[in-house]
Amino acid sequence: MEAKDLLRELKRTVDELAAFNEIGKTLTSTLDIREVMRIIMQKVSELLKPQNWSLLLVDEKKNELYFEIAVGEGAEKIKGLRIQLGEGIAGWVAREGVPVTVTDVRQDPRFSARFDEVAHFNTRAVLAVPLRCKGRTLGVIEVINGFSAQDFSEDDVRTLASIADYAAIALENARNFQRIEELTVVDDHTGLFNSRYLYRQLEVETVRARRFGHPLSIVFLDLDHFKTVNDTYGHQLGSQLLREVGSVLLSTLRAIDVATRYGGDEFVVLLPETDRAQAKLAAERLRQAMGERYFLKDHGLAVRITASFGVATFPDDASSADELMRKADMAMYQVKESGRDGVRLVSESRSEAAQA
Repeated sequence: MEAKDLLRELKRTVDELAAFNEIGKTLTSTLDIREVMRIIMQKVSELLKPQNWSLLLVDEKKNELYFEIAVGEGAEKIKGLRIQLGEGIAGWVAREGVPVTVTDVRQDPRFSARFDEVAHFNTRAVLAVPLRCKGRTLGVIEVINGFSAQDFSEDDVRTLASIADYAAIALENARNFQRIEELTVVDDHTGLFNSRYLYRQLEVETVRARRFGHPLSIVFLDLDHFKTVNDTYGHQLGSQLLREVGSVLLSTLRAIDVATRYGGDEFVVLLPETDRAQAKLAAERLRQAMGERYFLKDHGLAVRITASFGVATFPDDASSADELMRKADMAMYQVKESGRDGVRLVSESRSEAAQA
């Protein structure tokens, strides 16, 4: 080997070790998956210098790949696209779990041209490696069109496979942490967030509402005569009914709203960027959705249940998160006292609430 080739190989080795060292430090300092992936893909760009590159993750529920990161010419146009497992070179790598190097994609039957057509890009060569951990493929790193005329070498395959190992470890650690965190903030019976998460998020949203001068509302609801359901059908079906109530809340609310099970048969809904009038409409929609629903149909029953709703708004009705909760709770109990199955704002008189 000539001296210049030896120097080039030595420099590559030093660059790789420096990159792996930085990735390792990142892995031990944060569980923020986006930060870890950003560093990893930055190193891919520095070491391999591809024209385009992407990180695709597996959506196990749909058996598809989606673009977590896409960089290069036309990348913005393909970010929303999804790839079936087995489709294209990346899909093949995800399904088979092995790396592949293609020097001329036009000669490879696995290549799918639809992404080039969308991005108005010309793929010549591809190197793709799977992200594998504990026997599962979590995603694929794909680099397109190498910097040199020979595109991708065996050394490039080895380098990218090593980086993919780091990425798989980072992804698995982050997902495990997320699962553990969810166990502490998600209610087992309904799948909604629990009161611990509610109080944490309510404090955050109250601070944000105060800072930007935006309204914030909450809806406190309590099921009417839920004890009768438990007494008649048993606690197991009572728990099932609570799950179905949670589904009604999720299907009726906006994506930015936060539905929580407060405890027992009580639920609290957090409505960011929502004033008093809008919050009352949201509560009425929930009341109507519940009133139209027959519960426990999968168990051969057709149970009807209503709820009492109390609505409070920051800063109109309260100056703190605790006060906001207390006011909404009080409004809900006033509905209970006046006949149930209704919505009441903190500011409403009893007659106004009854007319509504």
